[in-house]
Parts: sequence; structure tokens; C-alpha cells
Amino acid sequence: MMTFEGLGLDEKLVQATDALGFTNPTPIQEKAIPVLLSGTKDLVGLAQTGTGKTAAFGLPLLQLVNEKERFPQALIVCPTRELCLQIVNEIELFKKFMPGMHVVAVYGGASIGAQIRDLKRGVQIVVATPGRLIDLIERKAINLEQIKYVVLDEADEMLNMGFQDDIEFILQNTPNRQSTWLFSATMPPEIRRVSKKYMQQPVEVTVGKVNTANKNIDHQYYITSAQHRYETLKRLIDFNPGIYGIIFTRTKADAQNIAEKLTREGYDIDALHGDLTQQQRDKVMGEFREKTLQLLIATDVAARGIDVQGITHVINYELPDDVEVYTHRSGRTGRAGNTGICMSIIHSREIGKIRQIERIVQVPFHKLEIPGGKDVCRKQFYHFMDNLLQLDIDDSSYEPYIPMLEEKFADVSKEEILKRLAAQEFKRFLKYYENAEDLNVRERTREVRGREERSGYDRRDRKDSGRSREYSGNGRGGDYARLFVNLGTKDGFYKASFLQFILDMSDLRKEVLGRVDMKEMNSWIEIDKRAAGQMIRAIDGKKYKGRSIRMNDADSRR
Repeated sequence: MMTFEGLGLDEKLVQATDALGFTNPTPIQEKAIPVLLSGTKDLVGLAQTGTGKTAAFGLPLLQLVNEKERFPQALIVCPTRELCLQIVNEIELFKKFMPGMHVVAVYGGASIGAQIRDLKRGVQIVVATPGRLIDLIERKAINLEQIKYVVLDEADEMLNMGFQDDIEFILQNTPNRQSTWLFSATMPPEIRRVSKKYMQQPVEVTVGKVNTANKNIDHQYYITSAQHRYETLKRLIDFNPGIYGIIFTRTKADAQNIAEKLTREGYDIDALHGDLTQQQRDKVMGEFREKTLQLLIATDVAARGIDVQGITHVINYELPDDVEVYTHRSGRTGRAGNTGICMSIIHSREIGKIRQIERIVQVPFHKLEIPGGKDVCRKQFYHFMDNLLQLDIDDSSYEPYIPMLEEKFADVSKEEILKRLAAQEFKRFLKYYENAEDLNVRERTREVRGREERSGYDRRDRKDSGRSREYSGNGRGGDYARLFVNLGTKDGFYKASFLQFILDMSDLRKEVLGRVDMKEMNSWIEIDKRAAGQMIRAIDGKKYKGRSIRMNDADSRR
């Protein structure tokens, strides 16, 4: 079996890996380190998050950079502050026996003055987020002319976040680099374009297949109706009492709303989204890392770059539109050789999307039943009993109280004590789940799905269309009606989440929709005339965040 010494690392770095308890390199380290130690080759490294990529580029950098020269020689660019700090922390561990080596993190949301002072003290390796680095370049506070090595970590994430122009600007401002190392979990076309433009015949190192999911993760999905999505989330949390996980939502409004509701109901949870200040974000992440919080609910943008060890579950409150986003979400668990679970709460219409993701990431998805109330109570009881039996009772400080306890409970049977203990712990919980309804929605048969796909709308639409009002159809000729609804971007929707919302509420298929025009306060929807009646009846008068939804024929409003 390969060792770090066998990869060509020098003695100080091998000492550091030994001190950290690293015995054998991971696959990405084994493949990338020998190539990178040459110092002159460009490299594209494709591997999932949590596979040891930081060591794969961090160890070669420490060997190649001149410890005696106190100016920036290597630059690592990454998408977020959290990842920036994590990379610095890991490199600090690797350079344990290299006292003259200095690493500085530069990122937004912190004092730029303090970061400039750190740079002036002398540093060999700079780890930066794109925005702050460009700010420093424009202030002439950092000189990149002597940079020999540039590392783009989580390159796909940076491109997803809109940093392509920033990355190109940074590469243009490192004219004397000897090599560029690009690490990514996926390989979208944008990555190919960057590599072709700025890299010379890069060596491509792949661990696993591109875009495939981590095989250590169990991918599960649960089918429910739109109105039961929140209850299903609670049910899944309660059925996994030892959960330490991240819940993903599409919008920051959903993240904040769900976090507030779960907090009121006694769950240790907080939200991470774009409206938080850096100080608030740091506080939430600190509590989550320390496990003061059991759950973190986040949007995809806010969660980028987060690397927290020991996450047991990822829950997709809604499926993302992009398969690559699913890969990144699920990759938050099952890291460093551990196993994990990724659960998705879906509507029956999303079975096709599950099958599509399944084909692309090349792992099987398991359909599971949403647990019933009795199942949840049983699971919670087992967890409670296990914790009770594992309690440390060797502490002698209890001893003085034992005689009092024995006297107090002298006439109480063991069975009654256990009942009282259970009642104290579970009374409210048992009452909540006493008459819990079945939240499962059964999959439609293949024959029914086929008929629906051919017709483009649900069978119930055929019944509804005869009774619905005539709509003049302002969009695509006479076949489409135009509906008005008093929901818009101000309600936290963007187009994809809005479409998902109205389709889930009405139980219709996407094929019945035409053009959707969203404004801040209102939206207009083109829809197949035959399905318009069903959508209006399903949505008009319902509540969204405490206010009534109004939906009607847009033309009749004139």
C-alpha cells in the first residue's frame, strides 16, 4: 500500500502527516501529489468533496515553495470564507515542522486593513476568496507577479456563484505562474473552457466518475403532497433522533420561515442564508460546528464551501433543478470514508426527476415510506432507553443522595418508576403523534403516468375543463388562458420555486404551463385552458405566509 513518503514528499511533511495520524494517502492524493511535485505541470483534479483534496494540493505547495523567501509564491482561490479558513487551518497542520512558512487568509466580511498588515509581514502562501483578492489587487496591496502556483479549489462552485470573470481577472494578473491546478467535484462546460484558455495540456486526474455521487451515501426519497412537506420534514427529523444534518431549501425565505417554525417547536436549528451579516453567519456556523445546533437549514448559495465533519444526514426539502447542485448537497455527508444519508422530500410528479438524477450520478435511490406516528414514537423510545443505559453514573457526587432516593421510592415498583420516567420525557411527544395521519402519497402506475404524459394534464382536468369558465387566452392563441395571482418575487420566489409552488398546490404537470411573467408583487401565468379551472380552485383563497392568495382570470380583471 502506498505511503506519503512513497509519493515523494520530503521528511518534514511526512513527519506532519504521521503526527496527524495519516497513514496512507487517499486516491486523489495518491494520483495528484506525484504529478504536482514536478512543479511545472498544469492539473485538473476531479474528485468529490471530502476526499482529501486540500492535502492533495497543500502538501506539494509546501514542498515547492521557498521557505526562506517572504513574498507570495502560491495562491489558492476558493469560493467562500468558510472554505478559505478551513484550507488555512489544514495547511497550518501540514507545516508543523516548517516554522519559516507563513499562510494568510484574505476574505470578505473581515477587516481588510488587518489582512493587508498580515501580507506586509511576509507570507509565502495566500488563500483568498475572489472578491477580496481583486479588492487587494486594485488597491495594490498584494503583488502577484512572483506567484508561481495558482490553485482553483471548488472551481465548479466558483463558476456557479458567478465568479468566472473574477477568476479570469486573477489568472490574467498572475503572468509568471509556472502551473495552474484546478480542483472540482464536477466538470461543467465552463470548467473545460477555463482549462483550455489558461492551462497548457493539463494532466487530468479523476477519482470516481465525473458527476457521480459518493458511494458511501444512501440516497432516499419520500413522496408526499405539497401541503404535507413541512410535516414530513418534522416526521423525518423525529424518526432520526441522533441526526446531525443540513436541510436545503430553494429560497432564503423558506430557510428562515422553516427555521423559525422548528425553533418554536423545540428543535435545535438555525438558518443560513444571504440576508445574514458575516457576524451572524459566523455565529450560526460556530454553533453548528460545536453541535450546539443539531440542524442547519440553508440555501445552496449560503451553504457553498461549508465543510463540517460528522454530518449524518442531508435533507432536500425540495429537489434542486440542477443535478450538479444535488451532487454538492449530498456531498456534505459521507465524507472522509464515513457513511451518510441524503433524503429528498418530493411530490409524485418528481419521480421522473429522481430517475434522471439516479442515471446521471449512477447510484440507486431508495423509495421509503414516511414513518407513521407509532413508528416515530417507537424509535424515540429506543433512543431514549439507549441514552439512559449509556449514562455515566460512576461520579461519586451522586452517592450522598442515594439513601434519600431509596427512601423516597421504597414503596414504588420498578415498573411504575419507568412509567413515570417515560411520561415525563414523552407525554407531549406521544400526544402529538397519537392520531398522526399517513403522509405518504402512493406512486401512480406506469399506465396512468403514460396517459397523463400523452395528454399533458391530469385526468381530473378533463372533468374540470367542461365546467370551467371560458378564457379568451391572451398568450399563445385560443388554447391558453392567462391567470393573475398576487404572489411575486417579494414573497421570496424566483421562477423555478414559483413554478414548483403553483404546480404542487394544483397537482398539475409542468406541460400545461406556457409563459410565466413574474413581477415584484404579482405574477401572470399562461396555462392550458382545460387546466385553468383546476388551478384557480386549488390556489385561490388559500393562505401563503398568513395572507390570502388571489388567483383569477387576468382578462376578466380588465
